[in-house]
Amino acid sequence: MRKIIVLEHISIDGVIQAPGGPDEDTSGGFAYGGWAGPYSDEILGTALQKQMNMPFDLLLGRKTFDIWAGYWPQHADEWPGANTATKYVASNTMTSHEWQPSVFLDGDIAEKVAKIKGQQGPDLHVWGSGNLLQTLIKHDLVDVFWLMVYPITLGNGKRLFADGTIPAAFKVTESIVGSNGVIVVNYERAGAITTGS
Repeated sequence: MRKIIVLEHISIDGVIQAPGGPDEDTSGGFAYGGWAGPYSDEILGTALQKQMNMPFDLLLGRKTFDIWAGYWPQHADEWPGANTATKYVASNTMTSHEWQPSVFLDGDIAEKVAKIKGQQGPDLHVWGSGNLLQTLIKHDLVDVFWLMVYPITLGNGKRLFADGTIPAAFKVTESIVGSNGVIVVNYERAGAITTGS
């Protein structure tokens, strides 16, 4: 069975919207696009490269796919895996694209992703894809959160954990602190929540 691994840049107040650039996602009037850039360092770069070099397929929302399809085919030397991975894309309107291999999912996304997850193959990496993430979290399909937590609060914007988040316990299996204060932490599912007596 494949794992679904969510890899996200996140502020300490939970915002995941537009970490990469000013025009990445301005919906809702979000004005801080590109907020992750000033915190880049060698430690974070090494941690990212490790994830990028693992075997994986991609599970992406339509907006993230559109952004990536316009970038990664021309930058294969930076991340060859993005081009060779099968890209499973949640979209009710798109059925094909020149960036291959790509598989488009419509209708009951949770059911379709659960079937893909049950198949043989590499783990499914989810980057960005805020709307898709809410569906995955609501249906308890996420196995691992690999988070890059930035020492910044943004006040508003799309958040990783929104309405519909199910209660679940996690364990930390790896953590690193970068020179600019970014904490890279790997949270793996650890069953149900237990409470104190």
